[in-house]
Amino acid sequence: QVHLVESGGGSVQAGGSLRLSCLVSGNIGSSVYMGWFRQAPGKGREGVAAIHRDNGFTVYATSVKGRFTISEDKANHTVSLQLNDLKPEDTAMYYCAAEVRWYGSWPNGLQYKYSGQGTQVTVSS
Repeated sequence: QVHLVESGGGSVQAGGSLRLSCLVSGNIGSSVYMGWFRQAPGKGREGVAAIHRDNGFTVYATSVKGRFTISEDKANHTVSLQLNDLKPEDTAMYYCAAEVRWYGSWPNGLQYKYSGQGTQVTVSS
């Protein structure tokens, strides 16, 4: 059984940084994507970033490109998301996801097999 546990969220001022971590347990294939998505109150789910476990290929939402970085540390079973230059519009619950898929351009048609409980990120202006 796969479990994903997120941590690292918090409250910061605009321009600040946070590092989110996702501790992964259970059996996940190697030729799949791990990713992060977020959901703000009253808004739909938004795919933020994804990374391929084998070749390290990454994709990012246009809104976070150049500010966020996704990475995986397989030795420590962790997928991380570094958030820099945070903006108030980044405020959301952030979720880690495993076996992520999408159709065409990221994050169209975002699907995933597993997700965690989320960690809250709040950015004040």
